[in-house]
Amino acid sequence: MTDPNSQSNLDEVISRHLSFHWTVHFDKSTLEGYVDVTVEALQNGVKSVVLDSKELVIKRTLLPSGTDLQHKIKSEHAVFGKALEVILPNELNKGDKITIRIEYSTTPESSAIQWLQPSQTADKVHPYLFTQCQAIHARTMVPCQDAPAVKVTYDATVTVPSPLTALMSAIRGGKQVNNSDNTITYTFKQDVPMSSYLIALAVGDVESRDIGPRTKLWSEKSMVDQGAYEFAETETFLKTAEDLMGPYVWGQYDLLLLPPSFPYGGMENPCLTFITPTLLAGDRSNADVVAHEISHSWMGNLVTNKTWEHFWLNEGMTVYAERKIYGRLHGEQGRHFHAVIGYKSLRDSIDNFGEDNPLTALMPNLNGIDPDDAFSSVPYEKGFVFLFYLENVVGGRDIFEEFIKAYVEKFKFSTVSSQEFKDFFLSYFSSKVDKSVLDQIDWNTWFNKPGMPDYIPKFDMTLSEASYNLAQKWITEGGKGTSSSDIENWSAGQIVVFLDKLVAGDPLPHDVLAKVDELYKLSASKNSEIRFRWYQIGIKAEYTPVFDHALEFVKQQGRMKFVRPLYRSLYRSKHGKDAAVKTFLSHHKMYHGIAQKMVAKDLELKDF
Repeated sequence: MTDPNSQSNLDEVISRHLSFHWTVHFDKSTLEGYVDVTVEALQNGVKSVVLDSKELVIKRTLLPSGTDLQHKIKSEHAVFGKALEVILPNELNKGDKITIRIEYSTTPESSAIQWLQPSQTADKVHPYLFTQCQAIHARTMVPCQDAPAVKVTYDATVTVPSPLTALMSAIRGGKQVNNSDNTITYTFKQDVPMSSYLIALAVGDVESRDIGPRTKLWSEKSMVDQGAYEFAETETFLKTAEDLMGPYVWGQYDLLLLPPSFPYGGMENPCLTFITPTLLAGDRSNADVVAHEISHSWMGNLVTNKTWEHFWLNEGMTVYAERKIYGRLHGEQGRHFHAVIGYKSLRDSIDNFGEDNPLTALMPNLNGIDPDDAFSSVPYEKGFVFLFYLENVVGGRDIFEEFIKAYVEKFKFSTVSSQEFKDFFLSYFSSKVDKSVLDQIDWNTWFNKPGMPDYIPKFDMTLSEASYNLAQKWITEGGKGTSSSDIENWSAGQIVVFLDKLVAGDPLPHDVLAKVDELYKLSASKNSEIRFRWYQIGIKAEYTPVFDHALEFVKQQGRMKFVRPLYRSLYRSKHGKDAAVKTFLSHHKMYHGIAQKMVAKDLELKDF
C-alpha cells in the first residue's frame, strides 16, 4: 500500500484504533495529552511504526504499560511534515498487533486547528476552536497514518474549560464536571472505521435544538434557533438518501453551525456535519447543501477514495447522490437544473486553472503535491458529468440507481480506486448491457485528460430557460421591458442561473447594472449565493457601488467558495487591487489557515 501524500510505512503496518486523551488549552492554543495507536503488521519482520506528523511537539513514546520506546523525528518535508518513527520492542510478524502511546502537544501553527478569540465568534463571549483535517491536516493534530486508505475506529476523552462544550465526529458519551480546576471532561466513541481526515473536534459555547429523531442542530446561542429552522428538513434528506443508498450506519446525524470563519460550505465529519453560517438565508433556499453532506455518509465516509488522486470518487459520487435526492424531492427537472449550475462551476474552475493544467484531470497526479493546491470544483462536477454520462450509456437513471446501491454494498467500510470502480462497473453491467455499449466508454480519456470533458451533457433546460431569457434581455436590450415582477416566483437557484449568465457575458454598462439592482434588490439579498454573483458582475464591470459591499462580504465570512474568487476578481480589477490586498492583510486572522494560504497565493503575496 502506498500514498503519495503520506510518509507513514503503510506497506508494513496499518492502524486499527486510536484512543485520544486531550486537554484543550485556549491560553496556549494547544491540545496536550497523548494518543494510543493500535497497529497491525501487514508483513513479517516489522521493526518500527512510522507515522505522519507535522507541527507537533513529540514528548515521549512508550507502551501503555509505561515502558519507554525509542523514536526518531525524520527530516522535514515542506508539505508533508516530519515523520515520526517509533522503534518497536520486538519485531512484529504478519497479523501481530501492538499499541504504542505517544505523549505530545500540538502547536499554535497546527493547520488543522482554528483557534478563535471571543471577538471572532458569533456571540463574542467565549473562545472557540474547530478542526479541519481534510485533506492531510490530521497529522498536525495527532501523529497518525494520515492516508484515506487507512480506516480506524476511535475513542476520545477531551477536557475543556467550563462552561464550554466539546463535540467530535463520534457518538457522544458522558461528561464529568471537574470543580477543582473548573473544567469539564467529555467522552466519545466511534465504532465505525473511518479515515483520519474525518477526525473532527469542536469546542465552544454552543447549545442544541432537536430537529429530527436522530439530529440535533448545535450552534452558538445567537444562531441556534435560526439554524434549527433553516435545516428542519434534514430527516427528510436522510430518509431519501437511505432509500437510494442503503441504511445509515453512523447512528446520530448532528449538524454544527460554525462561526463565520469556517472555510467550506460543509464538512461531512461522521455524526457531526460542520456547516457554514453563509447557508442561513431565512427561507431554506440553501439547505440543500445538507443533502450533499448527508450523501457523504455513504460516498466518502462509508466508501472512501483510496488516495486523494481518486477524490472524484468521494465528491463526484456525492454530487450525483445529492442531486438524486433533490430530484426525488423536487422532480427530475430540479435535478437537471442543479446540474446546470454545477456545469457552470466546472467551467469556471477549468478557466481558472487553465484548460491544459494536469490538476483538471479527473485523476490528477499528486506526487509531492499538497492536495489543497488541487482543490476545486473539478472532482465534484467533472465527476458528476462522468457519472451522468455513464447513466445515459447504460440506459438511464433507474438502472444506474441500482448500480449505486450495489457499489455501496460492495465497497462499504473500505476504500476504492478509480481502477476498482471501473472493474466493478464493467462486471456489474456485463450481463445487463451489450458489450459494444460498454466498449464505447473511453476510460483513459475520462480519467486522465485535463480540461472540460469531450462529452457535452444534455440537461433538461426547462427551469433554466426563463433565467437565460431574462439575462438575454439585459445583455442585448439593456433590460427593456423588464420589471420587478420578473423574478417574483423564482427559486433562489433560478436567480443564481440568471446571474451566472450575466457573469459569463461581457461587462454590462453601469446604468444597466444600477437598474438591475433597483428592480431586483440584489444588494439587499440575504442569500450568499446571490450576493456573491452580484458582486462578481459588478467587479467585472468596474461598477464601484458593489466594491465596498464585496469587501465587507469577505470580512464577514471565510468560506473559500466565496472569498477566493472575490479576492481574485478584486485583485485583477482597476479599482479593487490595492483594497483587496489591504483587506486581506488586515483581516486574514479571521480565516482558517487553509483559506489564508490559498488566498495569499491568489493575491501573489509570496512572503506571506
